[in-house]
Amino acid sequence: MNKSSFFIVGQHAVIEALRNPRRKVLRVFLTEESKKNIHRKSPNKNLLNDVKVYFKTKKELDKYSTRENLQHQGYVAEVEHIQQPILKEYIKDKDETTLICLDGVTDPRNIGSLIRSAASFDIDGVIIKERNFPSESKLMYKAASGALEYINIFEVSNINSTLKNLKEKNFWVYGFDGNGNEDFTDIEWKGNTILLFGSEGSGMHKHTSKYVDFLVKIEINEKIESLNISNSAAIVFHHLSYLKKKS
Repeated sequence: MNKSSFFIVGQHAVIEALRNPRRKVLRVFLTEESKKNIHRKSPNKNLLNDVKVYFKTKKELDKYSTRENLQHQGYVAEVEHIQQPILKEYIKDKDETTLICLDGVTDPRNIGSLIRSAASFDIDGVIIKERNFPSESKLMYKAASGALEYINIFEVSNINSTLKNLKEKNFWVYGFDGNGNEDFTDIEWKGNTILLFGSEGSGMHKHTSKYVDFLVKIEINEKIESLNISNSAAIVFHHLSYLKKKS
């Protein structure tokens, strides 16, 4: 487990990190106004207990976010990584689990937005290749808007072998592609499922597509070539959440 610390910025990212008992927050840098706002948002619990708090001006905090061109909103925190569950242990005895698998998706903003949508609609976790996951990206944490505190992230060394193993554990793999054979809303969506999304530029890797059980698509206006991956994912997650509530 990587115990190195790193910085995150932004109101939601910092406040949700403080709320998460699994997240070790080492230091928080706040303006006087952002401190008041933290207390307003959590009047029944002092989120700053046992945390080193340093008060800074907005200009002093700019050095933590100007390189990424982000708005810190008066909130900066130094945090440690969360201990994530092991995938093979997590899936034991599961029969209605929905996981996302990202194949070649590397943009921190897209990954953060997708994680925000996944957490919003109760997706069970995200599978991503270790070297593609920007685990200390301020941009990803800002785009996720605190959602990284509420979802399982499974970093794996090889996507293909992971999919192979999951298929052997009774998971169905649904690959999303504009040339899919069936609209995803026509699927029954029962049992353990993997939602496989490829990169926006090249889509799924050819070898990875061999592990797909069903190639599905999102029907959109034919004048539009494609959707951003995070937008596509949000549509799918909402639909699956709706079906679960109906069942």
